[in-house]
Amino acid sequence: MILEHRPPDPRRRLRGAVVGLLATALAALGLAVLPTGPAHAATVDTNAWYVLVNRHSGKALDVYNLATGDGGQIVQWPRNDGNWQQWQFVDSGSGYYRLKSRHSGKVLDIHGWSTAGGADVVQWTDLNGLNQQFRLADSDGGHVRLINRNSGLALETWEWSTADGARISQWNDLDGTNQQWQLVKVTGGGSGGDGSGPWPTETGSERVSATRNLGSFFDGGMKRYYGIGDGGQGEDQDPMFVVPNGGTIQNVILGSPAGDGIHCEGSCTIRNVWWNDVGEDAATFRSSSASATYLVDGGGARSASDKVFQHNGAGTVTIRNFQVHGSGKLYRACGNCSTSYQRHVVMDGVTARTTGVLAGINTNWGDTARFSRITVYGSTTICEKYRGVPKGGEPTRIGSGADGTNCLYSSSDITQR
Repeated sequence: MILEHRPPDPRRRLRGAVVGLLATALAALGLAVLPTGPAHAATVDTNAWYVLVNRHSGKALDVYNLATGDGGQIVQWPRNDGNWQQWQFVDSGSGYYRLKSRHSGKVLDIHGWSTAGGADVVQWTDLNGLNQQFRLADSDGGHVRLINRNSGLALETWEWSTADGARISQWNDLDGTNQQWQLVKVTGGGSGGDGSGPWPTETGSERVSATRNLGSFFDGGMKRYYGIGDGGQGEDQDPMFVVPNGGTIQNVILGSPAGDGIHCEGSCTIRNVWWNDVGEDAATFRSSSASATYLVDGGGARSASDKVFQHNGAGTVTIRNFQVHGSGKLYRACGNCSTSYQRHVVMDGVTARTTGVLAGINTNWGDTARFSRITVYGSTTICEKYRGVPKGGEPTRIGSGADGTNCLYSSSDITQR
């Protein structure tokens, strides 16, 4: 990762000086130097969401580490079309726009109102400040430069980097390919942050013949992985991936067959993972620690005839900015496992289509389910309550609906479509 703030490279200053000398020489010969003014050909749809792809690196403008707070770093990252790579152009007038993150709701910002080359670019609360406003200037090949209104400098990938995590900065407008951006309109626009974005396109495929035990971090590069199990609901299928305590798996598409999906052995992060066809389960959470935290951030799951996420261990599962299409249950706290843990689930920014139940929990063990920013299409039970039993028995369904104790939500948390 290249995230540290570095002083401007003197070679960059030299390059700017050369451009200035060239302009002077052309003027002395009576040749015109074309000004870089507001673009007329480059237009945007202010109702749409865009992924901005850098011409030099081929990587996308990205909110680093899915930050939601003021000051979150803006970097480049392999394109995955996650909400953290989607931007909306908000009209500021006079040909200028703010770029709003679909993930955080914050806008691109030149940190500290800096006018210096090499200044940090971050996200910040939308104050419509001049340091948050950009105009589009045309480059060839359908690319644009983004010129900051306060500094007059262009948004660029710093030091011509092609590395994942390289920071985005500003510099004199030299029309370099590291300052040129392709605006790729993303289908399925909306208010953002609700898991309603488009399904991603795979970058390739890889057959997996045996369970892979991952290290602390695995990025699948949006490839489709498949090959374990029979694609059905048979019990005790092997998982595709095992994530250790504290590990992260991201940017993965799981195709059929994918066995028992992903096993989290402890606290884990599952980021921007998509299940084309859920087999036994999409993911299972297995830690025995009450303090374990499992985060499912972004992504989606389709075709789960039973459940998507199975919570066999203890701790808290958070599912946010996620979409589910065609499943029995999105989440189930095990009601007849060998150990009867207390389990918790938090859902925020979830969109469900053709899904029977969002969460099934066991109230006799003190399980809880919290919901916010939920959108459901069709008939869906938000929270279903069970009486859990020891292993070998069958849990009893005892009701459903908000109760202020176990199933925690209000009507304003649910949008019915």
